[in-house]
Amino acid sequence: MAMSAGGAAEGEPMMDINTTPLIDVMLVLLIMFIITIPIQTHAVKLDLPQNNNDQTPPPVDPVKNKITIDPAGIIYWNGTPVDLVTLRQYLDLTKNMNPEPELHLQPDAQARYDTVDRVLSVTKKAQITKMGFVGNEAYGAF
Repeated sequence: MAMSAGGAAEGEPMMDINTTPLIDVMLVLLIMFIITIPIQTHAVKLDLPQNNNDQTPPPVDPVKNKITIDPAGIIYWNGTPVDLVTLRQYLDLTKNMNPEPELHLQPDAQARYDTVDRVLSVTKKAQITKMGFVGNEAYGAF
């Protein structure tokens, strides 16, 4: 006679589910999904501008422009020395842009007020509405 090792009475059906075929089916489905998923490419296609040394940068930046005045009274527009007539022409160009770019005025602490006043007069005549002073901390009390 044979003995039952499971402790269940002889002739009773087994109550446990065989999970091995379920796991095999799940693994096969997982492998099929992995194979059928397309390979993702993470490339971003851009048309970059070509370097052309003949082009000069535009004198008016569409976002913000900076006027600086050095102690000698020289007026700079985005780092390029200009006179008051050229400054007015650049300001007229900015006034016609949509949206109007910001204008930052940064006179040196040692610059003559007469020069700063002439620049402010030109900007007022050009009817500039987006203007701010940069570097006001240079004029604070010592």
